Amino acid sequence: MTPRALVLGAAGQDGSYASELLVAKGYDVTGVVRSDPAERIPNLDGVRESMRLVQADLADLGRLAGVIDEAAPAEIYNFASVSFGPDAWRDPIGTAQLGAVAVCGLLEAIRASAGGARLFQASSAWVFGRPERSPQTESTPYGPVEPYGAAKAFADFLVGAYREHHGVFACAGILYNHESPRRSERFVTRKVTRTAAAIKLGLARELVLGDVDVARDWGYAKDVVEAAWLMLQAERPEDYVIATGESHAVRELLELAFGALDLDWEDYVRLDPALGRGAGELVGLVGDATAARERLGWAPSVTFPDLVELMVEADLAELSRLRT
Repeated sequence: MTPRALVLGAAGQDGSYASELLVAKGYDVTGVVRSDPAERIPNLDGVRESMRLVQADLADLGRLAGVIDEAAPAEIYNFASVSFGPDAWRDPIGTAQLGAVAVCGLLEAIRASAGGARLFQASSAWVFGRPERSPQTESTPYGPVEPYGAAKAFADFLVGAYREHHGVFACAGILYNHESPRRSERFVTRKVTRTAAAIKLGLARELVLGDVDVARDWGYAKDVVEAAWLMLQAERPEDYVIATGESHAVRELLELAFGALDLDWEDYVRLDPALGRGAGELVGLVGDATAARERLGWAPSVTFPDLVELMVEADLAELSRLRT
């Protein structure tokens, strides 16, 4: 029988890559989006005709349960979340509703359904807050310091509780930063690659950033969704850190992005301290994905320099098309 999968947040970076992966593997895929499914969703252009889209708000628990009953999936991938972590302070209640309460509703719907679907829950390195030690593993204590990480942590605890108490096959992937050409320009990686390409084409003159010494564990979004799939193919459900284990500063990102275009970033980047996160900055977040490597056979397929080059080339090609 053709396996069925349900992807929540299918229009986003991770959800769209997951949809492509599942379609390529022969799944019957249903994607849940918040917008009108009849509208064009650029991230899904490549698989739009090979999957079904339905509109639903994860906060509408009745609607969510109905979608699960109708789709009857064997696997559910939840990539729905606030799109930009720092926004959580602007709407902490909405962040909690989507990141925690909706996940509880999702788990309840799975428990009550006859299909016994397996669940992948996209968590975040932000659950660790400002950890005392690096790198972090699955046993690192949680210590979120803002609403986004707190909601993700609550959801992770729920996943573990439903797994233990009800026997639900549910896994949390503790995902570190992961990028691609589909990343929003609000994130520094895409802001850098997009603006560098625009400068090269004469469409922009400068890039304004807050702090070039901030560092992150940056991976590739396609690698992350591959890890999510592998987690649901395992014999037993477990939570995993999904990361590269490498930390790179924004300064290095700039050198690679502008260097790929034969430009010197220092000629075009202006620093504005007001754009920095100050006390809200999270430091020391580097993941140890040894467990995923050993138990799932997962490993990053793209290096950081190759990822930056891939994103620069995509932005350069897109902006060139738009200019003509």
